[in-house]
Amino acid sequence: MLRRLSAEKKWDCIIVGGGATGLGIAVDAASRGYSTLLLEAADFAKGTSSRSTKLVHGGVRYLQQGNVRLVMEALRERGLLRQNAPHLVKDQSFVLPNYKWWEGPFYGIGLKIYDWMAGRLGLGPSTLLSREETLELVPTLDPEGLRGGVVYHDGQFDDARLAINLAQTAVEHGACLINYCRVESLLKRHQKIAGVRITDTLSGETFEPESSCVFNATGVFSDRLRQNDQPGKPTLLALSQGTHLVVDKSFLQSDTAMLIPETSDGRVLFAVPWHQKLLIGTTDIPVAEASAEPIPTAEEIGFLIKNIGRYLSRDPGINDILSVFSGLRPLVRGNGGNTAGLSRDHFIECSDSGLITITGGKWTTYRKMAEDAVNAAIRAELLTDSPCITSTLPVHGALQNTDFTAARYYYGSDREALEQLELVNPELSGMLHPRLPYRHTEIHWAARKEMCMTVEDALSRRTRALLLDARAAIEAAPAVAAILANEHGYPKSWEITQVESFTQTARHYLPPQ
Repeated sequence: MLRRLSAEKKWDCIIVGGGATGLGIAVDAASRGYSTLLLEAADFAKGTSSRSTKLVHGGVRYLQQGNVRLVMEALRERGLLRQNAPHLVKDQSFVLPNYKWWEGPFYGIGLKIYDWMAGRLGLGPSTLLSREETLELVPTLDPEGLRGGVVYHDGQFDDARLAINLAQTAVEHGACLINYCRVESLLKRHQKIAGVRITDTLSGETFEPESSCVFNATGVFSDRLRQNDQPGKPTLLALSQGTHLVVDKSFLQSDTAMLIPETSDGRVLFAVPWHQKLLIGTTDIPVAEASAEPIPTAEEIGFLIKNIGRYLSRDPGINDILSVFSGLRPLVRGNGGNTAGLSRDHFIECSDSGLITITGGKWTTYRKMAEDAVNAAIRAELLTDSPCITSTLPVHGALQNTDFTAARYYYGSDREALEQLELVNPELSGMLHPRLPYRHTEIHWAARKEMCMTVEDALSRRTRALLLDARAAIEAAPAVAAILANEHGYPKSWEITQVESFTQTARHYLPPQ
């Protein structure tokens, strides 16, 4: 990729940002035939895109708010994503427990409307349950005052794995994608965008690739590039922090997830089985400025423990938390009184100079966001017209009839080659850590096939070790650093620095003592 960046001076389009939105645009643009360059300052999906609630969903809460158009669009995209990435997106059943007499009919009718809106792309019908059936499905629910429940279906996925597969898909269609390549500034000619000035943060080398079409897909950092384009421009975003806890799956003892429709801050609360753990989230608090590594607050952690404890027969405590992580939402400013009330829809802006900013939205609608962004560039005559083909385009690794109970299922069609690597090199098959479901093989594979450059890349996004058990991830870091140093030809000093850096970051994922 770096050799190609050196060789090719001019591109049809340059994408700044390697999260869900930027990667989606790279797939869309490259598959339409445009020469496409994507630049990511850190690692792919380093920010918000690897810190989601791991759901591909229409948004039950948005239906409650009456935002029918957003729900319809998200449900259609949920269905398309399941078709195009069947190795990553699976049907997840949810139970919505009823403790008040009116909740059964109220949510039952609402979820029937949700089913109807999904149409032929639906994942399964919702069903009303008796008290006994609800407890049979989720035996660890608090039985006191329970009247019954409603079961409905949504999608679940692994966000960082999808990001890596989207990067691979874009490359297969001719795109050039580079992580750890920071855009320093926009280049202009006659007040129009002519390209970008960038630094390879691993080597220090600089480049100035040219394009009259630049997409700003930097998520919570979108205002920085907008203001580089036009100094003094009013900010577009209000930022919200969402925090998740990961605990042992025994707190739910079910493959069915749980949805609490309204907490004290007006958000829905999820408890979702994920990679043999239980993911609990999320909060919604306003934050003043964007950070690459947002830190969960004690108040958020307390809020999640308190609220989930109302619905479980065994309440998780601080010492039960295996990992806690936060992500920032780029919400488009509106008239909402709080961040929960701000738009989750996406927003596109084309500046006079030709910078196309796309922000807002959510993982579920990444494909539609990308299609809309590229179409905006065509309308602005920054790209020649070419039709979008991504609604039926398989994502790298797509494998029909995936067995989601199998180890490494999320590698899809790559799983066979990964296991072949292990057969040829049985010394690579050792476990990374007794409490983690990963082997040394995954790290070698990530270094060779998935642009894994750092220990954090390996333990946070190529595997999900940091999110599943932060303490185990810290303990596994030296072994991971040794593998990466061997793969990339780095000295022992690099290993030491990497372990120190990762440990410092990972401490923020440990629960407060």
